[in-house]
Order: sequence, then C-alpha cells, then structure tokens
Amino acid sequence: MLTKVLVYIPVIIAVSIFMEGVAWFLHKYVMHGFGWFLHKDHHYPRKGRFEKNDLFGLFFSLMSFLFIFTGVLSGFDWKLAVGIGIMFYGIGYFLVHDVFFHRRIKIGYRPKSKYLKRILNAHGIHHAKSTPKTGVNFGFLYARALGSH
Repeated sequence: MLTKVLVYIPVIIAVSIFMEGVAWFLHKYVMHGFGWFLHKDHHYPRKGRFEKNDLFGLFFSLMSFLFIFTGVLSGFDWKLAVGIGIMFYGIGYFLVHDVFFHRRIKIGYRPKSKYLKRILNAHGIHHAKSTPKTGVNFGFLYARALGSH
C-alpha cells in the first residue's frame, strides 16, 4: 500500500497540473466556442444562486467521482489517483475562481499574495475583454506575471 501511495502522489500532482491545460483548452475552444450558450451567463451578473456555466463544474465533479469510485472498486488502482488529481484541481478552481473572484461564497478574506492578485487580475481582464469567439486569459489557476505578454 505504501508503494502505491508513493507512486500515486506524483500522479495526483501531474494530473492536477495537467488539468489547468485541459481547463484552458476547454475554456477557449468550447466555452467561448460552441459551448457559449452554457458559458454566456457567466459573463453577466448572476440572477439567482446558479448559472448554466455551473454545468461545466458539475461535469468535472462527476468525472472525478467516477475515476475515484472505479479506482476504489478496482483495488485502489491508478484511476483513484487520477480522480484525486482532478478533485484537487477542482478545489483550487472553486476557491480561486468562485470564492475569491466571483464571491459566490461570502468570506472576509482578501487575497494578498502576488500569485492570487495576478490570477484575479487576469480573470478580471478576461471578463472585461472576452466575447464568444475572442478573448484573453483563459487559464484559471495560472496567469503570466502582470505586464508580461
């Protein structure tokens, strides 16, 4: 079991990092492409608690659950580590994007780190300048340093 844990930790980290690329790609080419009908309401003030865009998060939550569930049923195989990696990315996304930027859960914390300020600034620019077919700053947990292009 300890061997699996030691092997799975790098897999979890790698999947979490890889998910930023997946999220960037889907945000640019799906959400701002043929999936705009689901993502559009995210670019306008929310009316109510939920928005159609939440279906993307629900999809990835389901993917994570299925990987974890089938990984456990298969004797704690590699699918468990993949599911946990997706879950960790989802937690980071939720905290940075939904809690810190969009304030969907009201907490008194104001990010002070350069990293979080850079991410939040990039997402603010994304909302200000992006349209269904064009846009900037499609990442969620990675953004270049302020002032770099």
